[in-house]
Amino acid sequence: MLKRLQGVALAAALLMSGSGIAMSQALNDNLLSDPRVRQAIAYAVDMDTIGETLFEGRVIVADSLLPNGPLKPAGLNPYSYDPDKARELLAAAGWDSSRELDVVFYYGDQLTVDFMAAVQAYLADVGIKISYRKIQGDVNAALSAPPTDPVDGQAGIDWDLAYGATAALALQEFYNVYKTGISANTPGNAERDALIAGINASSDPDELKPAYAAIQQYFSESMDSIPLYYQQLFIYESNKLNRNGNGYGNAQFNYDWGITEWTIEPDANGKMIMNTNTAPAQFFEMPWKNLGIWITSKVVFDRLLVTDGGMSSFEGSMAESFDVSADGMTVNVTLKDGLTWHDGAALTIDDVVWSLQTAMKAGTINSVVSNTVMSIEGASAYQDGSADSASGLSTDGNTITLQFETLDPNVLLTLSQFAILPKHLLDGVDPLQLQQHAYWQNPVGSGSFKIEEVQMNDFVRYVPFEGYHGGVAKLDEIVAFPSGDGDANLIKNATAGKMDYGFTKNVPDVAALEALGTMRVIAADIPYTRGFWVNKFALK
Repeated sequence: MLKRLQGVALAAALLMSGSGIAMSQALNDNLLSDPRVRQAIAYAVDMDTIGETLFEGRVIVADSLLPNGPLKPAGLNPYSYDPDKARELLAAAGWDSSRELDVVFYYGDQLTVDFMAAVQAYLADVGIKISYRKIQGDVNAALSAPPTDPVDGQAGIDWDLAYGATAALALQEFYNVYKTGISANTPGNAERDALIAGINASSDPDELKPAYAAIQQYFSESMDSIPLYYQQLFIYESNKLNRNGNGYGNAQFNYDWGITEWTIEPDANGKMIMNTNTAPAQFFEMPWKNLGIWITSKVVFDRLLVTDGGMSSFEGSMAESFDVSADGMTVNVTLKDGLTWHDGAALTIDDVVWSLQTAMKAGTINSVVSNTVMSIEGASAYQDGSADSASGLSTDGNTITLQFETLDPNVLLTLSQFAILPKHLLDGVDPLQLQQHAYWQNPVGSGSFKIEEVQMNDFVRYVPFEGYHGGVAKLDEIVAFPSGDGDANLIKNATAGKMDYGFTKNVPDVAALEALGTMRVIAADIPYTRGFWVNKFALK
């Protein structure tokens, strides 16, 4: 507890004393490393007008990476549209108006292209030229390749600004990526590292309020990234679907949505079949990366815990019981008796240990999950091969104990999102090659639905798992059609009556769905901030 309070107190002290940010000079030969240039970009773009026009009034203009809520301090600079202020800052920084900035994005919708065109016009008005392009190929590598020297090195990325989003599972995600040695676009420094430590120093939101106030004030001045707007998630359902009282939440992740209780009007054969999207085109994605985007991750796999729609309270799912020590450093989880995989094999505590240890060595996994598993005692030694197991994992019958080396404020959240995978089908696989295993052509899980039929790049058919510990689902089938996060065929399929459930962040989809008269759309507030990441490392 003392260590946690010291971290929060440090962040509060930084807030009270002023950030000390060097606001008057560039860090290197890249003028984007000058905070005044980044502030000028923020002043130059009229997000109020863009939000009301292009986004049809369905977004909230951002004044922080952190969305509105109890951890948002008053008085943050909103960077309201002020082109004269932008020109003044650029002149003071010595901006080279002949330089053309390379702006990248990874969305495939027309709205993004229209937004880029608007930004291009606004920035040109103050003397900043940009060109923009969609990233092709490995998006993660293109956005996140850090330099060898994380403080004074040359950029490992080939863009100047990147338009993207943080869909945060835990609020720390908005800032943890800026810790020295992690960020691909922001040189590290000790002051920012201390502020990041402050927001990770407790699991109590009330204790963290001063720490979050301090880090938001710092970023408001430094503009290490440029927040543009907060977006809602839009959940759509056909009028035939009935959730039977089960609630809504952040559908990008896993929460207690009660799908085993859902019903839908029977078809001509008397079967209740729900159509949806986010089935795979080539392979099922491992559920440790995008935790709840794909329908398979939601229904085929199960987790130790389940959380509510606001992701703030937790109950057992596969777990019969769980407890956390007063200092947050020890977690005990006891599995329910008689759990099985879809193929009939017993699901045991060994599957849990194997999954946690495999995640320590896996490639790309969600950052919140990664922080949890790597905070366990002995995780680093197991990861680098100097130990045969993680010393912080121990079992006694149906109970697993997680002993932490460093405090993880989000361990329960992780356990509500982290899918347990079958050791008997995957044991021996190289964790770095886990996604390449043939298992992902037709995965076996332990969730409420199992895969009955796969026609890759056509459809996947799921049926209720009779042995599910939470009861047999009332729907007879779920049929899912291939799509990514942003379904280009959504309106076409909905018009044809082939879409009963899903979610979208694409604003134009909302009006089109509502206009059909057969769909309802429910807006959900989520921690989802879109903006510009800025490459501030020395130029190549």
